[in-house]
Amino acid sequence: MSGKYEPATALGRVVHEFEETVIAVLLGLMTVITFINVILRYVFNSSLIWGLELTTALFAWLVLFGMSYAVKVTAHLGVDAIINLLPHRGRRILALVAAACCLAYAFLLMKGAWDYWAPFGGFEQTGGRWFPEGFIKTRDQAWYETEQIPMPDWLRFIEPMFNQGETYEKLPRFIPYAMLPIGCALLLFRLIQATWGIVTGTRESLIVSHEAEDAVEDVRHMNYEE
Repeated sequence: MSGKYEPATALGRVVHEFEETVIAVLLGLMTVITFINVILRYVFNSSLIWGLELTTALFAWLVLFGMSYAVKVTAHLGVDAIINLLPHRGRRILALVAAACCLAYAFLLMKGAWDYWAPFGGFEQTGGRWFPEGFIKTRDQAWYETEQIPMPDWLRFIEPMFNQGETYEKLPRFIPYAMLPIGCALLLFRLIQATWGIVTGTRESLIVSHEAEDAVEDVRHMNYEE
């Protein structure tokens, strides 16, 4: 899945395989749930009433988890036509400027993600509009539930911790929403790694280069086949 990316250490290989496994599992679950719903609808005139909501949540998890993975393996697309006209020093300076902008954006995104998710988990939001200025008193919204996703019995142990001992009828929202701060934290972490790679010279940019040229080369032989 990662193409040319190769982890440098044993720990890196473990983390890399874990990330790819998570992405594959998310894709597989979305496919299985959607397939089952199609069969139930057209064959048995029934459906998993919670299927669409769960698939939507899994898709959000896939996007939020995958964006940091794409930064790590340099898979995000970008336009480098003008950048490639510059000398090596100019390309490196622009890459560092872009990295600084991405770091600032990821930091703000992380703050916003925490502040949005925190009430659903019964935690406090951060003060300040742009930068965290400590924690502020926040209304506890941990009792909010999803619309249709059932509450698994093996998760009942969280009820005393998050819902004051009350029983959840549906899955609490803080569980599917948890990927928001997790995904943003991973994005910030991977961007820090990528920026350090540009500084040390082990990486040239944040985007994949020459993707169009590679695609043309992959299909060039098709133009000569009869």
